[in-house]
Amino acid sequence: MALIELSGIEKIYPLGHQQVQAVQQLDLRIDKGEFTVLAGPSGSGKTTILNLIGALDRPTAGEITVAGVALNRVSSRQLADFRLRKIGFIFQAYNLIPVLTAAENAEFPLMLQGIDKKIRRRKVIELFAELGIAGLENRRPLDLSGGQQQRVAVARSLVAEPAVILADEPTANLDSQRSADLLNLMQRLNQDKGLTFVFSSHDPQVIQCARRVVSLLDGRLLTDQQVQQCTI
Repeated sequence: MALIELSGIEKIYPLGHQQVQAVQQLDLRIDKGEFTVLAGPSGSGKTTILNLIGALDRPTAGEITVAGVALNRVSSRQLADFRLRKIGFIFQAYNLIPVLTAAENAEFPLMLQGIDKKIRRRKVIELFAELGIAGLENRRPLDLSGGQQQRVAVARSLVAEPAVILADEPTANLDSQRSADLLNLMQRLNQDKGLTFVFSSHDPQVIQCARRVVSLLDGRLLTDQQVQQCTI
């Protein structure tokens, strides 16, 4: 059974007196454990598709099922709970909260779920050790390097043990070395833990790293290619 299934998806946005069709009749299936990139130029529909999978938006037409949940058949409140428990987001700008410590930022999804403080802190400490940032729990974002902030953001995306991790242009603001570090980290998490990653990107470094490349243009699927060798 597919972890993610999009069937006949269309997404239309109003633009003044006109309409923009961001996604057109898209069918896509992603299984558990995939390391997939949605590739294409700006305006190809990559981010829109991630937003639909992540329940940040609803399709104009078609059906979306993620982790057994038919997203277009549930209420807005149920969608919010679904995002909190089933989706891990990695944003370009990290989106860390400046007044919170690194640990508090990472455990924020668990706090929203009402998880006991001792339990969530233990999970964060374990994650920080695994991600190579042990000892930074009490620092605030401005006291961390860019690479350290990035790993805190990754920890936050993982802490609730989501069904899928969505990353929208994750290397857009990074130099080539930090991009490689992030991709290596995600590859390791995918291979060691079987975590499912779906990226949007037009960065060749990300595309070379993927094991599956779904190419898009003007909201349509152009090619869907399995890659045997994942290289950075």
